[in-house]
Amino acid sequence: MTTKEQQELEKKALEQFMSGKSLFGKDGAFAPMLKNFIEKALESEMEGHLDEQERSKGNKRNGKGRKTIKSGFGTFDIETPQDRQSSFEPELVKKRQSILADNLSDKIIGLYGLGMSYRDISSHIKEMYDTDISHTVLSQITDRIIPDVKAWQNRPLEPLYCIVWLDAMHYKVKVEGKIVHKALYNILGINK
Repeated sequence: MTTKEQQELEKKALEQFMSGKSLFGKDGAFAPMLKNFIEKALESEMEGHLDEQERSKGNKRNGKGRKTIKSGFGTFDIETPQDRQSSFEPELVKKRQSILADNLSDKIIGLYGLGMSYRDISSHIKEMYDTDISHTVLSQITDRIIPDVKAWQNRPLEPLYCIVWLDAMHYKVKVEGKIVHKALYNILGINK
């Protein structure tokens, strides 16, 4: 990014900030800044990968590919460096990764933990971050935490809790054509 482009982005960010417009999303100033940062970081990773040993094997740069990234700053395309032997495994944005880091994944997991459906989560992410996420991707993200949730649910409890709070949330669900009353119990205990 040239100095002039950087000054234009800074000016755009300041104007959006002063006018109360969102700095995030498709027209926000942060997406191009993040895109530039990611592309430079990937170039640095490629330089590190193509060390003397790799070059002695005949490996060298082989153009760039395009990838669409979905993040908390919106959806944008980046150019990813490629090598001849396809042995470059970037760390920042891994191969076949379409959601940047886990900042958006953490939000999705939090919404899922609150009981939101995939459709609700997808529309919320679209509204907040101007990013479309398919039900398949949502399911892949939430499936990652299921083993952790199961392990947490099956952990051994402490022998003594000094203070315990109990609460319940009552709701109705339709089961086999009938409305059934259910309760979700919340228990919080403080150990020694």
